[in-house]
Amino acid sequence: MKYAIIAGALMLAVTGCTTTASTAPQPLVLVTHDSFALSEGILDTFTEQTGIPVTVQSAGDAGQLVNTLVLTKDSPLGDVVFGIDNTFASRAVENGVLADYASKDLTSAEDQYLLPAGQGREQLTPIDNGDVCVNVDHEWFAEKGIPEPVTLDDLIKPEYKDLFVTEAANSSSPGLAFLLATIAAFGENGWQEYWTKLMANGVKIDAGWSDAYYVDFSGPSSEGDRPIVVSYASSPPFEVAEGATVAPTGALLDTCFRQTEYAGVIAGTKNEAGAQQLVDFLLSTTVQNDIPESMYVYPVNSKATLPESFVKFAKIAPDPFVVSPADIDKNRETWLAEWAAIAQP
Repeated sequence: MKYAIIAGALMLAVTGCTTTASTAPQPLVLVTHDSFALSEGILDTFTEQTGIPVTVQSAGDAGQLVNTLVLTKDSPLGDVVFGIDNTFASRAVENGVLADYASKDLTSAEDQYLLPAGQGREQLTPIDNGDVCVNVDHEWFAEKGIPEPVTLDDLIKPEYKDLFVTEAANSSSPGLAFLLATIAAFGENGWQEYWTKLMANGVKIDAGWSDAYYVDFSGPSSEGDRPIVVSYASSPPFEVAEGATVAPTGALLDTCFRQTEYAGVIAGTKNEAGAQQLVDFLLSTTVQNDIPESMYVYPVNSKATLPESFVKFAKIAPDPFVVSPADIDKNRETWLAEWAAIAQP
């Protein structure tokens, strides 16, 4: 009897330990692009609310992020992905790297950001959006007495020779967005001629946004000598000095391509319920209120509050260029190959 009691007690102890271990929150890995940023403590709020720790793993820009997810599909790097945009969404969906889940907290106000059914709507939740546009240095043009460009057509005029810098379409998300804007503007058979003229007019092509904006652009926070750059419509607020009433740079709203970034549950996660909670959290006002000043883009949550600088100095393109996700997916590789032959011969 004594041995039976002892054995029973041991079994109870083992069972108790197993139960405790199995109910402990399983950590989550959030896989992002390298521009992901939130204020210190934001993700800690999620942990406080759920008990689930979160670590962040960067995987390059939006294109590299999707490529990494595809290559690691059989051994996923994490549980949730943030930073897949509308130029790469269909590739992620078609390669089966995402589980079916769209946040239960989406409302009709966010419908405008949803992907089409069968092309990501069921797997991806919109988190932020921003217009990729040509930006100009107002002060540079004022000092030189040269009229600022307004449209894409202006960029190939002689007066703007050697003044424009953009990012490579095959290595930069804004660079690809700008290429897509030109495809939408000039058509599938006309954009190549436009880019040939752009190259002849001395456009400089950098690998990524940081080099283009902070090294070659002539704006106040930059070091370069080119007063025209591809950036975001939300970039000008961050160039405004304290107390100033006018932004020293501006976005050309007739040159924009709208970019929306999404979050989704990675297929194969071992903590699907927790991953879904994290996607919901990214859509919450806790995160959405932080997005503008952390990542320089707009939140999608209609209840989020914009900082005063955005209200004053950031503009939204009334009619941005559009290329459907299906067309992007169908033609991306062909377009990039054609672009490289012109821009990187």
